[in-house]
Amino acid sequence: MTPTTVPEPRTAAAFAQRALRAAALARESAAAEPLSFAAGLYRAQGRVGAALEAQHRSLPLRGRLDADGPRLAEGLGGILRFVEEQGPPGLRREAARLATDPAAVQARLQAFWKGDRTGAQDYLARAMLRPYVEALAAIGVAPERPAARGRCPFCGGAPWVASRREDPGAAGARRLLGCALCGGEWPLGRVLCASCGETDPQRLPSFQGDRHPAARIEACETCRCYLKSIDRGVDPHAVPEVDDLASLSLDLWAAGEGYARLEPGLAGPL
Repeated sequence: MTPTTVPEPRTAAAFAQRALRAAALARESAAAEPLSFAAGLYRAQGRVGAALEAQHRSLPLRGRLDADGPRLAEGLGGILRFVEEQGPPGLRREAARLATDPAAVQARLQAFWKGDRTGAQDYLARAMLRPYVEALAAIGVAPERPAARGRCPFCGGAPWVASRREDPGAAGARRLLGCALCGGEWPLGRVLCASCGETDPQRLPSFQGDRHPAARIEACETCRCYLKSIDRGVDPHAVPEVDDLASLSLDLWAAGEGYARLEPGLAGPL
């Protein structure tokens, strides 16, 4: 009898691909430290997501944090331990505190889940929730979260990076937004601010540097927000949310010019 082969969970494969890309870029980038941290974080998240996806076969996930939270909590220790051991100093202290306070963890997760202003840009809450929401995406269970204009149509997550690729069926490149919570993508018009909806090309400048030809800042003079955009035509192997880290100098320049990133990337708020 031929043994049955159990396929690798889609969640694990997605996180593994990102980890490999981050590790490869770290060997040749000036941003080696944040890229190495990202690779380790992806591995920790992948283990949590793979376990949740596998458990779904016998105990289905419901897409509600109040119902699925206890199973998610079982794996969060690995993420917090990694951040406590390998993260930047501020995150290390925060992870160490949360590791001994399960009630605080749940409060942070709930705040982020509900979209409370205090939880809207909580790096650790987002990092802990991401494998859960990616597992939901892999099994096709939509999370019950508040929807908002400009957010991910699947999970309501904020866009944290954009990508561009040539579209043979259209004039020019197609722009896609990448979700910071489920890892999915959705299209957005090329002349449109993802934050406030501005459509005047004169108020939507873009900025690029010679050191990072695939990356550019897509800004808005109306709301003073920006997105980092990665051109996949320049590097077909690019993973936008990972390659974003290799051009942190552009984010520092944008912050110095008074622009605010719509959603912090893996490097956190700058």
